[in-house]
Amino acid sequence: MNAVRSKKLVVFIPAHNEEGDIGDVISRIPRDFHPEYAVQVVVIDDGSTDGTVAVAKKAGADLVVSFGTNRGLGAAVREGLAQSCSLGADIGLMIDADNEYPPEQIPDVVAPIREGEADYTFGSRFKGRIHGMRLHRRLGNYAFTLLQSILLRKWIYDGQSGMRGFSREAMERAEIIHDYNYAQVLTLNLVRKGFRLREVPIDYRVRTRGQSFIKMRAYLSAVLPAICREMRRPAGSRKVPNRSGKIQETLS
Repeated sequence: MNAVRSKKLVVFIPAHNEEGDIGDVISRIPRDFHPEYAVQVVVIDDGSTDGTVAVAKKAGADLVVSFGTNRGLGAAVREGLAQSCSLGADIGLMIDADNEYPPEQIPDVVAPIREGEADYTFGSRFKGRIHGMRLHRRLGNYAFTLLQSILLRKWIYDGQSGMRGFSREAMERAEIIHDYNYAQVLTLNLVRKGFRLREVPIDYRVRTRGQSFIKMRAYLSAVLPAICREMRRPAGSRKVPNRSGKIQETLS
């Protein structure tokens, strides 16, 4: 008889027209990574027009939430965080549907959260190993990551990672202020609120099928203004226990 698991990890996958890869991603997600944690897989279908939904269900997704039209990656991640909270997740883990990030390393990426050492984690490509990334993609990642490091006054290695873990409080407090993307504004939002960030080295392999949604001109025109808006907003605070166990406000 299986023991009842007292905690929950929700793995959510934003997906737009990823029928070629999403099934493999879902099938490789570890379902028994820890004796205390049950694992649920949620797919946020961002208006796909191919067989993404059918493939995801066949591969074992526990829940598929579909948008009627393509709303953008930021909107899909926002919905994934909300669904994770609604399902009672103690920890949430977002992973891209394109099979570039290793589902087998989900336990590694959530371990600092599970052990109480972090609230927000990245599967960090640039601290791990990268296979097949072209030079212009590397340079773009370096530039946006450096910008985040400067704004936060905190060194970051991989600010655009598509594999991220969240504590329950980080999911509840996270704000993504635009629909196009999430990567930069979400990190600025959470770190400025005082949530502890940890990067975990992963193996990354560039996709062999499908096509990235990123077009540099559109990306710059959407992301840079959003970064400016996020930095103009009040940082906010979070409540954390001090050494005596009493609750105190932490301002970023």
